[in-house]
Amino acid sequence: MIDYAEGKGYQYHIHTRPEDVGRYVILTGDPGRCKKIASYMEHAVKVADNREFETWTGELDGEKVSVTSTGIGGPSAAIAMEELVRCGADTFLRVGTCGGMQTEVLSGDLIIATAAIRMEGTTREYAPIEYPAVADYHVVQAMAEAADSLGYRYHTGVVQSKDSFYGQHEPEKKPVGYELLSKWDAWVQCGALGSEMESAALFVVGSVHRTRVGSVLLTIANQEREKRGLLNPQVHDIDAAVKVAVEAVRLLISRDGI
Repeated sequence: MIDYAEGKGYQYHIHTRPEDVGRYVILTGDPGRCKKIASYMEHAVKVADNREFETWTGELDGEKVSVTSTGIGGPSAAIAMEELVRCGADTFLRVGTCGGMQTEVLSGDLIIATAAIRMEGTTREYAPIEYPAVADYHVVQAMAEAADSLGYRYHTGVVQSKDSFYGQHEPEKKPVGYELLSKWDAWVQCGALGSEMESAALFVVGSVHRTRVGSVLLTIANQEREKRGLLNPQVHDIDAAVKVAVEAVRLLISRDGI
């Protein structure tokens, strides 16, 4: 039996060691997605599994690459990144889902986030609220090029990160619903493309640690289109976002000259 006690070389929450993790890490909220993402790699094996954190490591173009699940929301995502950084990772690509906020964002579209609205609590323990949550330019560029080459419809721009899923979907039932509704309208007017729960935390933690971070998100549906009676089916197949992230990692590996 492996001894994960503090001081044995394993990270406290994610249970990985430096030799278990690649420099490049694809992050996803759902542990159930890890095996599927890892299937795009060569020689992929599960190296750790604890709580919401599951990690697989394999190879892309001869370079060690890992996949780690982060669970839902900023706190667990920040924990995963903190511990992966301690294992030597420096480039992170989030693959996730979101709800669309602009009517031109259709179900099934991808959103490549350039920045995130910090409507969550995790980043307040890292940086003053005036500090922006911004994705790394080179990761965004690689993701956009990957989406272009694969022929997927996508948007680039700002997303909203929040802590309460039901605060978004049932704001009228919350005592602070007046605030949730007014801020939602403000984000829509400002052009926010989609709403999700992890990117702001990852972008700010990445900035603090001087690592590269980006997010590519599948739009499951769009409540703004629903309000207007526009076509709004639900789409749950995340494969396009996964393929974009994998191809973006390949581009980054090539450009990093490894």
